[in-house]
Amino acid sequence: MAEPLTIRPVTTKRDRVAFIDLPFRLYADDANWVPPLKGEALGMIDPAKNGWFSHAEAQLFLALEGKRVVGRISAHIDTLALTMPAAQGFGPGVGQWGLMEAEREDVFRALLAAAEEWLRKRGMVRALGPISMSIWEEPGLLVEGFDHPPTIMMGHAKAEYRAWIETADYHEVKKLMTYDLDITQDFPPIVKRIIQSGEKNPRIVVREVDKKRFEEEAAIILAILNDAWSDNWGFVPLTPPEIRDVGVKLKPIVFNDLIRIAELDGRPVAFMITLPDLNEAIAPLKGSLLPFGWAKLLLWLRKPKVKTMRVPLMGVLKELQSSRLASQLAFMMIEYIKRASVEHYGARRGEIGWILEDNQGMRSIAETIDSKVNKVYLIYERTL
Repeated sequence: MAEPLTIRPVTTKRDRVAFIDLPFRLYADDANWVPPLKGEALGMIDPAKNGWFSHAEAQLFLALEGKRVVGRISAHIDTLALTMPAAQGFGPGVGQWGLMEAEREDVFRALLAAAEEWLRKRGMVRALGPISMSIWEEPGLLVEGFDHPPTIMMGHAKAEYRAWIETADYHEVKKLMTYDLDITQDFPPIVKRIIQSGEKNPRIVVREVDKKRFEEEAAIILAILNDAWSDNWGFVPLTPPEIRDVGVKLKPIVFNDLIRIAELDGRPVAFMITLPDLNEAIAPLKGSLLPFGWAKLLLWLRKPKVKTMRVPLMGVLKELQSSRLASQLAFMMIEYIKRASVEHYGARRGEIGWILEDNQGMRSIAETIDSKVNKVYLIYERTL
């Protein structure tokens, strides 16, 4: 006889470990799922290790049949998101759910009901999901691009999840895309001319960051980012606690020649962050640094060689975004980082994104350099 299905909140360390362990079983036969390092995954759901919790609260839930874990979900409220303009996606009364995994649709429905009820009890009137858990982490459900692994800080999912969400009365509110680019090839002639023109302009300097001045450089990038992205759908400003914790996590894969700051008349006005695809290094570790995974990872980090580079963030100050200068600076930064990626890290492929479907400026830049959409993610919403 089948065990009854129960949904209960995560309350103990054992629960948190079970929450993180579930995908390892569900995706055991999926060659394109990248097992996260369990320590990092546990840190994301730990308020003491994730600065996002300085302005957010969350409740995790497990679905069990007897002692067997068959599903999980998170429900969360970002207090900064509540203060954002409603026209930009969040705003008053909007909660989120994410980190959803389930063996069957009935399990998903029960988990979703628990998450929605938690949000209702806290005054939320609309739910967005999946967002895991910050908009800056892994937003959206993968719906296209299941045939190749995700890059660092991008999500993977089972193909059937889309139908489960849509039959639960959720509808698409936003589409996010990543773009794939062969970085061993030269850019089109028009892009080359734009770059050459910028190089002749004495007002423009595109420089590498200095990792020795990590906090100072991070502050410059954060200031540009929070200005450049402030009108985007789903924007929530990054806070110092988040920057601190993200810095700790990403600093080992920050390299001077892969992050550029563009200056105009000596003033920082744009930036581009590129990261070697850490997923290539951690995929064989199966989630654990023991017994020798830590040594392999440290060796890789000294001088990483990768197939793929990911561009997770790029920004130009709003005052320049409608000008030709904005795209010129973007093309210059992309070109310089492309060269370094190939020459110093052996990379052959770049991935840009995620990019909002209605972000015509960034889509135009991506398409002008002959990159193509390789993955699509959807965010859904429903009135509670």
